[in-house]
Amino acid sequence: MEKWDGNEGTSAFHMPEWMIQFADQKQEFNKRPTKIGRRSLSRSISQSSTDSYSSAASYTDSSDDETSPRDKQQKNSKGSSDFCVKNIKQAEFGRREIEIAEQEMPALMALRKRAQGEKPLAGAKIVGCTHITAQTAVLMETLGALGAQCRWAACNIYSTLNEVAAALAESGFPVFAWKGESEDDFWWCIDRCVNVEGWQPNMILDDGGDLTHWIYKKYPNMFKKIKGIVEESVTGVHRLYQLSKAGKLCVPAMNVNDSVTKQKFDNLYCCRESILDGLKRTTDMMFGGKQVVVCGYGEVGKGCCAALKAMGSVVYVTEIDPICALQACMDGFRLVKLNEVIRQVDIVITCTGNKNVVTREHLDRMKNSCIVCNMGHSNTEIDVASLRTPELTWERVRSQVDHVIWPDGKRIVLLAEGRLLNLSCSTVPTFVLSITATTQALALIELYNAPEGRYKQDVYLLPKKMDEYVASLHLPTFDAHLTELTDEQAKYLGLNKNGPFKPNYYRY
Repeated sequence: MEKWDGNEGTSAFHMPEWMIQFADQKQEFNKRPTKIGRRSLSRSISQSSTDSYSSAASYTDSSDDETSPRDKQQKNSKGSSDFCVKNIKQAEFGRREIEIAEQEMPALMALRKRAQGEKPLAGAKIVGCTHITAQTAVLMETLGALGAQCRWAACNIYSTLNEVAAALAESGFPVFAWKGESEDDFWWCIDRCVNVEGWQPNMILDDGGDLTHWIYKKYPNMFKKIKGIVEESVTGVHRLYQLSKAGKLCVPAMNVNDSVTKQKFDNLYCCRESILDGLKRTTDMMFGGKQVVVCGYGEVGKGCCAALKAMGSVVYVTEIDPICALQACMDGFRLVKLNEVIRQVDIVITCTGNKNVVTREHLDRMKNSCIVCNMGHSNTEIDVASLRTPELTWERVRSQVDHVIWPDGKRIVLLAEGRLLNLSCSTVPTFVLSITATTQALALIELYNAPEGRYKQDVYLLPKKMDEYVASLHLPTFDAHLTELTDEQAKYLGLNKNGPFKPNYYRY
């Protein structure tokens, strides 16, 4: 293929005939009308991939039992039917998932060990509404080991792991959840947890505020016996503060979301790893060179931006808060308004906890094959409802992946119908969830055992000492060794040698 001309050791490369022909064909292709060529190519590629994915999706769906769990009569090995899951026969597989998760959740396992003698939650009747995964199963079983009775529903219609729900039901937990619930199923499951004869909850563990909202709406008298609420999401905490401001919060509530161990670990590090996982599993995309806009630069946004930047993506940020905005700028990200970049970006990610961040106008202006997803708790950030109109066509191409097609052939790729991407489409790092789950457990213990009068009908942050305790329980995993203050040093700083080591206003 190479012919040497002998001049000062240099070579003259001569293209073989097949290469010349291909180059000519490529040149001829580029002469075609740009608009028609691009559109037809786009449609043909997208359509062929749609057909391929549809076949795979239909094969998967056909192997599942399409009967609604609500219409099934199921019992566990002990004869109990106080649960509603997809398939109780998956329990053994789910049990293995839970056992694997236990290996990466050292603090919860330590709590179980320390509570073998005492049961700090003896008498507690906890109704919970969280994601039902192997990690939350470890939390639920830890609460049981600490003496609590639990009933549980899912806070997201897509995040439940069916085999884990089956394992919990088999071990005696009344669990009402399955992946792919309808909106009606979602509220029915919550109601089955709460409205049961002979059992009244006295503690609430919520993620998103839907359970708390349902009890306020349907069973307000239950709050006479409820000692407290523990909430771990931005959305749910916002709802609690609204109730408190209106004078309608009738029990103490613990804001776990804004505890240091939730914000700085779950929100940041968890999202930094799981955003890539969710996008890869659903789209098989390559991140290098892609243009991405991340809406919101809180801890979740920071984690997403860091991961995408490290993979070689060009990342833009939108923000309303000048402090977070300045942080984004100092971290090397371009701060923009969404309208300025919406036509050019390849991926749009929302992380704000707000509503209508991405509107129908934005969706109309997006380029062909733009990927749209949400990393916030609630599905309000993207105006998905505006896409359900007769002129737009929806094609399910994979589990949790829809192509929404405009009349001119343009399509966007919508993930999880605008719901939480990482828990709907992938998994999240177990170790980080161990930190959050331990914080939730300690918040429940604190509220349940608090003497009357310690907490009024308001929203509280977890005491700093408990945040530090949660962190300390995870340090042995890294063979990490804390330095201890001398008496002289502690006196100089005005601290107790055992903590807390920072004031409440300290920003980590």
